[in-house]
Amino acid sequence: MHDDRSITEHRLRRVLKERIKPAVHSRPLPLTVERWEAPGEPVPVAEGLAASYGPCAIGDPWGPAWGTTWFKVTGTVPADWAGRTVEAVLDLGFDRMMPGFQCEGLVHRADGGEIKALNPYNDWVRVADRAEGGERVEWYVEAASNPVLVDHAVTYEGDRLTSGDQPLYRLARMDLTVFETEVWELVQDLEVLYDLMVQLDAREARRHEILHAIGAALDAVDLTDVPGSAAAARAELAGVLAAPAGASAHRISAVGHAHIDSAWLWPLRETVRKVSRTASNMVNLMDEHPEFVFAMSQAQQLEWIKTYRPELFERVKKKIADGQFVPVGGMWVESDTNMVGGEAMARQFLYGKKFFLDEFGIETNNVWLPDSFGYTAAMPQIVKLSGSQWFLTQKISWSQVNAFPHHTFWWEGIDGTRVFTHFPPVDTYNSDLGGAQLAHAARNYREKGRGSRSLAPFGWGDGGGGPTREHLARAKRQRDLEGSPKVRIERPDAFFEKARAEYEDAPVWAGELYLELHRGTYTSQAKTKQGNRRSESLLREAELWAATAAVRVPGYGYPYEDLERIWKTVLLHQFHDILPGSSIAWVHREARETYAKLGGELQAITLAAQLALAGEGGEELVFNCAPHARRGVAAGGAGRPGEAGEPVTVEERHGGGHVLANGRLLVEIDGRGLIVSVYDLEARRETVAPGAAANLLQIHPDFPNMWDAWDIDAFYRNRVTDLVDVDGLEVAESGPASATVRVTRSFGSSTAVQSVTLRAGAKTVDIVTDVDWHETEKFLKAAFPLDVKAERTASETQFGHVYRATHTNTSWEAAKFEICAHRWIHAEEPGWGVALLNDSTYGHDVTRDVRPDGGQTTTVRLSLLRAPRYPDPETDQGAHTLRFSLAPGASIGDAVREGHALNLPERTVTGAGPVAPLLAVDEDAVVVEAVKLAEDRSGDVVVRLYESRGGRATAVLTADFPFSAAVESDLLERPLAGSAVGAPTPAGAVPLTLRPFEIVTVRLRRA
Repeated sequence: MHDDRSITEHRLRRVLKERIKPAVHSRPLPLTVERWEAPGEPVPVAEGLAASYGPCAIGDPWGPAWGTTWFKVTGTVPADWAGRTVEAVLDLGFDRMMPGFQCEGLVHRADGGEIKALNPYNDWVRVADRAEGGERVEWYVEAASNPVLVDHAVTYEGDRLTSGDQPLYRLARMDLTVFETEVWELVQDLEVLYDLMVQLDAREARRHEILHAIGAALDAVDLTDVPGSAAAARAELAGVLAAPAGASAHRISAVGHAHIDSAWLWPLRETVRKVSRTASNMVNLMDEHPEFVFAMSQAQQLEWIKTYRPELFERVKKKIADGQFVPVGGMWVESDTNMVGGEAMARQFLYGKKFFLDEFGIETNNVWLPDSFGYTAAMPQIVKLSGSQWFLTQKISWSQVNAFPHHTFWWEGIDGTRVFTHFPPVDTYNSDLGGAQLAHAARNYREKGRGSRSLAPFGWGDGGGGPTREHLARAKRQRDLEGSPKVRIERPDAFFEKARAEYEDAPVWAGELYLELHRGTYTSQAKTKQGNRRSESLLREAELWAATAAVRVPGYGYPYEDLERIWKTVLLHQFHDILPGSSIAWVHREARETYAKLGGELQAITLAAQLALAGEGGEELVFNCAPHARRGVAAGGAGRPGEAGEPVTVEERHGGGHVLANGRLLVEIDGRGLIVSVYDLEARRETVAPGAAANLLQIHPDFPNMWDAWDIDAFYRNRVTDLVDVDGLEVAESGPASATVRVTRSFGSSTAVQSVTLRAGAKTVDIVTDVDWHETEKFLKAAFPLDVKAERTASETQFGHVYRATHTNTSWEAAKFEICAHRWIHAEEPGWGVALLNDSTYGHDVTRDVRPDGGQTTTVRLSLLRAPRYPDPETDQGAHTLRFSLAPGASIGDAVREGHALNLPERTVTGAGPVAPLLAVDEDAVVVEAVKLAEDRSGDVVVRLYESRGGRATAVLTADFPFSAAVESDLLERPLAGSAVGAPTPAGAVPLTLRPFEIVTVRLRRA
């Protein structure tokens, strides 16, 4: 038989495009259109409805960047359409290739109620299933003219303060039409069969059966009367559509979804509207399709609907109660997980799950994070302690080098906790349920022979409008179709239960899920990262001192509402395109303003509590919020600091420079202002590698192949400029308590002033770097070449640390050329180590070299600043203050202590006398992460602790207030059937037994 595949395929593509699809909406009748331009920011719906509208015509330009145009559309259904299905087609000027990244609209009734959204693949509005002649249409379209910012070009359209005022779109179509149901069904039949056919091997009989059925259907189509011949054409396809799938066909659980970034190429305020548009589409689709299930993550987004669209929220609640609209994830937002602090990660679940419980009575038991840029090894334990059971992600499929070996597996965290995890092999969180993607999922699935099913989130995301009726049509036709995976629309939990039941002994992956891409997100937008770190620290302080005052001081009121509001704002800004620095300029400008405002509020809360605790008096008291005692002041207490230690001396260095000493360290700074020696006097050990210099600022070119703010590519290392020229070198401070050498450098268009300080009694060298940064596409690092033979380094993560190899034996290790650490990174050889501490830097890299003398140099570098131009062309331009410290001779325990000390500075208040800690722990390895009052307003004290060194620990928690019980709790402060907390003694001591890196939450019920 002759091979005429290409002829039939080409014929189908043309007939579909030029004849059949245009016939879906027949007999177009133009609607009357008027318009009103909202001034400035979006206005309330009532204001839009009441505005004075002017004339508008199809083809008119509309919408400057970030503007809102209201269109009023009116018309009357013709009498001869009675009994027909009538829809309006409202095309704002969409580009069909970019759903979610352009203009969008929300259609309102004259009474202000939402009808549905308008998107590139969803530009219709149903008027009537069976129209009555003379039916009147009056709608108001709230249209957002968001600029298209997806082409990775340098643009200033990413902020309303710098964007242009020229219209971006042209109104394309506003028509009443007859919806030809049979033609629409024919389109779905043909597209599903064509997509399936081209995935089948040419040698398979099934491919040719479909081909000839399509040919027969096309023969049956009368191109002059497509509606009249559609049924006959569909009859030719019925046989091939009815053929059932094979018994071994892959099973796909299709879950409706619309991944919506809480900010990215649009500001937060626009996400509020994107969420409402999508939710309105979904509840409408559910009305028409009771089998449809839609999963929505991010409690913040549902709270936005509740706040700004209460009528829509009630419709959503009804669909949640019906089981169609499914809250998933359990987190406040789909946050970054690399840089979020431990307590903040716990609060993501506390406030996320609490919202779902309070509003809907639902306990979410899955974690839904398809798009974050790698996943911390601390996550499994946090997931379990939140009461969740499953974990889903997708992003690891983006890794550049190594293909992840599993799709369904047990993920093991740093403490040994395991959580059942799934990576959808469809390799997208916006599936179209087309044949190509389903075939890819089946071929790609790595659990063949043991597992048989995977999950596919489907729908247009980021304001694309979510799933459509076309998606549901594809799912219906592929439910049991020969040659295709079996597709069933169902809830995520149904998938996870079935997947675990058939594959309980799935393989185990231990450790972090490192994304071999987007490593630049550890550094981009330094002020956003600094604002996050400082907000986390200030929240710790505010809660500790407010809880202490609430227990100790009569009449002091714990600021529950303020702290919850601030926490939720901080959690929102941990979204995976805000904290990582990959959003437009508008987002980061607002983030800087928000962090400054929150910082002021938190410091006021802290000061008020400290003053209440200190009482009236003239004694100078130092408040220590850190989890360890320092300078003689107990952790969580206030008092007079003890003696600092041997005084600091400063001498001229032979050959230029200065020598600082304090009896513990001897620090040499040469004439270039570089640290050439840090001698540990106690261990009689040099820190800096022979012939090398530490605190060396280095500049690299930074022009990745794509994804400017997201990526750094390994080839950046091929060119480096050491900043060794010095403009000024002076002793800025010389006294018994501390001594500081100030170094000034200029490079390019920028300057850096570094203050190197040694304090009395300290075993750290403290460095403050003030940079006035005006470089473009450059990468600034600070290098510390250490005389340490380290096979691995430890990097702090949430509630512990992770080890990473310093060698590059395998492609997995080589791919980790940039890594994330929280407050410290530690390198050691048996008996001696060095910690590098920071107050707001997350990106690091570690390399190793063997010197001619046989020794190994382990170079640890902090990634200080970048200057990508997309999506924010002014990323990080301006003044920055970055703090980091070098701690020679440090153990892991020292790194933990000094990291907290750097990030939680002492505060001095005048008062009556010392303040005893509210709580004390007698083991330094057990770190208090948070002290607060319980969320239920009971007045109970909640303390969260963790084992910080990776070993077993026993400790005693002592409370300096009466309590009736000590209850081990989960992250939502509910009783937990655990064994870490023993029965309190009569003296109020609570024995604790912790596994390595175990997190324990203790709720102390106040007497």
